[in-house]
Amino acid sequence: MSKSKTYNLQEVKTYSKWDDYTMLVKLRLSLVVVATSILGYMIAAGTVIFWREMLLLAVGGMLVTAAANTLNQVLEKDYDKLMQRTKDRPLAAGRMKVSEAVMFAGMTCLIGVSILAIFNPITALLGMVSFITYAFLYTPLKRFTTLSVAIGAVPGALPVLIGYTAFSGTISYVAIALFSIQFLWQFPHFWAIGYLAFDDYNGAGYKLLPTKNGKIDPSLGLHAAIYGIMIIPFAWMAYTFDGVSTIGLVLTIFMTIVYSIMGLHMYRRQDRKSALLLMFTSFFYMPLVLVAFYLWP
Repeated sequence: MSKSKTYNLQEVKTYSKWDDYTMLVKLRLSLVVVATSILGYMIAAGTVIFWREMLLLAVGGMLVTAAANTLNQVLEKDYDKLMQRTKDRPLAAGRMKVSEAVMFAGMTCLIGVSILAIFNPITALLGMVSFITYAFLYTPLKRFTTLSVAIGAVPGALPVLIGYTAFSGTISYVAIALFSIQFLWQFPHFWAIGYLAFDDYNGAGYKLLPTKNGKIDPSLGLHAAIYGIMIIPFAWMAYTFDGVSTIGLVLTIFMTIVYSIMGLHMYRRQDRKSALLLMFTSFFYMPLVLVAFYLWP
């Protein structure tokens, strides 16, 4: 009597060219960046909205962000292969040539910065600084020092400043306050993500989180709470220079306190659930703050 054989065939996922470019530019992340820039523009503009300019800003910002994300993957393709969440990226998986990605990054950066230059030189310069800092400073430093998180927070906070200057043409105190708020917001946000993906990052050799004896520093959540509280003086700065009303300020301070409490919760619990809670809080925090600045100027 013959025995039937069972074969465990691993399903191989196929990717279209659209899928590959979507992954290459990190489309969802890029859309969030563009949305932040648009909100920065709207805060500067107030009730005066120029839709054609906003569309140009969205396209220019999207192209510069796409270029930075593409070069990030060019430089990290060998390390992306080592992480579960990135091994299927087009360069890491070998579905796309490096030359194709580099040419795409060069074209999108050139066109994107040129579009931003239509607004004013400051906006174009900030776009270029964001591109260079992310691709050529933050990306390589991730493997050597935890200071890379602070360096990466600069291009992460520039979109709101780019949007603001696209309308105003100047870097005002309110613009600096908005930049500083988004800069500080990123530390708890990223540390929560880094906590959840620590094994993946560590296995690929990235030094993104402070560690003790090969484990995540237990004071990470406390640091997250402190960085959250540091946002409040900059919210007050925006209020002082008429960038936000009393209602907007109170809402921002309230959300900031909640954000910091989530950091303290992570510090006390030291588990994935508390890190997830901090991460999801961070997703809502920045959009709500920017909307508060817009609705209650």
